[in-house]
Amino acid sequence: MDATIITGSLNFIDGTTTFNSATVAAVGDEFIAQDIGFQNTAGPEKHQAVALRVGADQSVINRCKIDAFQDTLYAHSNRQFYRDSFITGTVDFIFGNAGVVFQKSKLVARKPMSKQKNKVTVQGREDPNQNTATSIQQCNVIPSSDLKPVQGSIKTYLGRPWKKYSRTVVLQSVVDSHIDPAGWAEWDAASKDFLQTLYYGEYLDSGAGAGTSKRVTWPGYHIIKTAAEASKFTVTQLIQGNVWLKKHRGSLH
Repeated sequence: MDATIITGSLNFIDGTTTFNSATVAAVGDEFIAQDIGFQNTAGPEKHQAVALRVGADQSVINRCKIDAFQDTLYAHSNRQFYRDSFITGTVDFIFGNAGVVFQKSKLVARKPMSKQKNKVTVQGREDPNQNTATSIQQCNVIPSSDLKPVQGSIKTYLGRPWKKYSRTVVLQSVVDSHIDPAGWAEWDAASKDFLQTLYYGEYLDSGAGAGTSKRVTWPGYHIIKTAAEASKFTVTQLIQGNVWLKKHRGSLH
């Protein structure tokens, strides 16, 4: 994933919209990326600066490195599957309203700018009828080498709700000690009603940051109790990957 890296530096501060700042943007259908890196080198002081934006249905990103700071990966829309990949960032570094499953990947929070707080995800589901969510399954949610020594003074959360019906789950993953005991953060003071309508869940996670005794007590937060409930956010049920992933087998090695 480091042999070939596509880099760019477009960013919000220098006048590019978040949507258009992506180093690489994938649209259409059946986008496949394997053993490649996507990077936005703008740096944290440039705020939103996307490395990869994906809106292509039935996308597969396998063994890739997606590297930036704020808004690293824009999982914009449609069905997406990420496997064995390495994604880094600070504020809202995985965001969008795709139906997306991350498996066996490393989600790495970096050291942000002063007074910033890290959020691994911000999911943007706007309607309760949308079959979209961010599902993190069998992943490692970890700090970078520069964050780890100072993680006690920098808050890092699993996510916050971008839109009213935001859905994110963390399943069977290793959650490190940099994650704040509350787990999840509000979007802002004006969006407290989101806490009633979002769905955030955790299921059979491990690691020093996986304890749920001090998690938020919002109506929309759930400690998932059953495999049946967790299975709603798997490759088969969330993105119907059992139907379409098999046709990519010849392209993935």
